[in-house]
Amino acid sequence: MLDSIFDFIAGAQMLKGLRALLFLVVGFLLARFVSRLVQRLTTRRFSVHHAALFRRAAFYLILGLFLASALRELGFSLGVLLGAAGVLSVAIGFASQTSASNLISGLFLIGERPFSTGDMIRVGNTTGEVLSVDLLSVKLRTFDNLYVRIPNETLIKTEVTTLTRFPIRRFDLQVGVAYKEDIERVRKVLMEVADKNPLCLDEPKPLFIFNGFGDSSLNIQFSVWAKRENFLELRNSMQLSIKRAFDEAGIEIPFPHRTLYAGSVTEPFPVRVVAAEPQPSEAPTGPTHEQS
Repeated sequence: MLDSIFDFIAGAQMLKGLRALLFLVVGFLLARFVSRLVQRLTTRRFSVHHAALFRRAAFYLILGLFLASALRELGFSLGVLLGAAGVLSVAIGFASQTSASNLISGLFLIGERPFSTGDMIRVGNTTGEVLSVDLLSVKLRTFDNLYVRIPNETLIKTEVTTLTRFPIRRFDLQVGVAYKEDIERVRKVLMEVADKNPLCLDEPKPLFIFNGFGDSSLNIQFSVWAKRENFLELRNSMQLSIKRAFDEAGIEIPFPHRTLYAGSVTEPFPVRVVAAEPQPSEAPTGPTHEQS
């Protein structure tokens, strides 16, 4: 009789365990299917990182519901579990105030959307491509293929520059020419270089600014516009083309010059090149013979 009761109880427990396992398997598969469907639908109306967040939320929500059903099948009281989870959440909240701050900052980033997945951003001295925007941190890949994790709280408190926010960018080239050069001629040469470069946009037009008189040169800023994806190539090609054009036109890019004066009313120090004096020949080291 007792053996039959034990067998029945064991069979019932085994059946509950199988049901709980079935709940977990079905919940996992359904969560994956629904999360992919949610991402596919939200990508059409939202950015990539928003779609990824919606996908994760749908996955964990469905999986959590099926996990709760599996625990109920095993005989766990959901009320006790929820109470324990609430107490644990309060304890974790006090112990991880930094994580809570990053979480709130992440919500602000998601709402404000200063950048998206795939954008190039600069935070302090770090520049890289945004791999993901999560609730606690933002992951970047730098130009030298390094993985950088930046907490969301840091992004909220720091100046962030999004390099790929707009479709075009401007390159500001600082160049100096000698005082003897004609500014109008220099301007004409620079404009011709911009016209010949296929990466330089005609609109907005190139900008020529005479910044003033430097210590050793006339300082000029020459600004040209390019499409975002052609910016680096334009930056290199423009500098090479300007150097070549200046050489062909005989326009001098001077080195720093320094002049020494003994006073405000005296003449400059004369400079005289003096040839090096010949060194005296060394005395012979061999034996000598006296002559009588």
